[in-house]
Amino acid sequence: MSVLVVIPARYASSRYPGKPLVELTGATGEKRTLIERSWRAATAVSGVDRVVVATDDDQIQAVAQSFGAEVVMTSSNCVNGTERCAEAFDALGGGFDVVVNLQGDAPLTPHWFVEDLIKGLQDDPMAEVATPVLRCDGRALNGFLDDRKEDRVGGTTAVFTQDRHALYFSKEVVPFTSRVYSDDEATPVFHHVGVYAYRPSALGAYPRWEAGPLETLEGLEQLRFMEHGRTLLCVEVDARGRQFWELNNPEDVPRLEKMMREMGHP
Repeated sequence: MSVLVVIPARYASSRYPGKPLVELTGATGEKRTLIERSWRAATAVSGVDRVVVATDDDQIQAVAQSFGAEVVMTSSNCVNGTERCAEAFDALGGGFDVVVNLQGDAPLTPHWFVEDLIKGLQDDPMAEVATPVLRCDGRALNGFLDDRKEDRVGGTTAVFTQDRHALYFSKEVVPFTSRVYSDDEATPVFHHVGVYAYRPSALGAYPRWEAGPLETLEGLEQLRFMEHGRTLLCVEVDARGRQFWELNNPEDVPRLEKMMREMGHP
């Protein structure tokens, strides 16, 4: 299967304007922008035929081209990363069996997460979209529950059928469990990781659909596929002890830099 990786990146983030151009210091003391680190993560994935940055901003385009990335300019009307991936795919003329959305704010995404998604689509012909999920241990689950008690939105959780087809994604903690789990104990709750692999037919249809009530309420772009009856595969992945985090707010910068130092990430 031929694979295109698209890294959607926009300047006008409501929570953190200019986020793709923020510099992060790695374990060696070298500073690299968030968009470069995300591009390096994409190029580490095996079995990929092409990697592009999709943006609507001239500054991001210039910075990405300066470190050797291919850039596709997209419109400012894209409301989320999936819409921007669809526009970039069209601009390139199609021609790929799988399109991966590797978000431009997740530079520590392990390469095997993406490789597992591609294999998931290969192995499940019914699936039109694949996305990774991680089984929470007690520590992670209790962190999610604490966030909700304090009226904070933490991670997104996922529930799915026995054949791993998604039933729902939520910013609430689902499914409900009354048990209290120890820190290292496996739980029935799965944390959704915001990476996607699409078949072109589903990706091409996505921008033509209006956002439904569930997507609007939860603020989760993947629910649009489900609200329109498309099959979304949840691929359970193993972090292998690797730390990763998305950069959503300025306070996430020191957290990411600390993770990179601890992992020896350059």
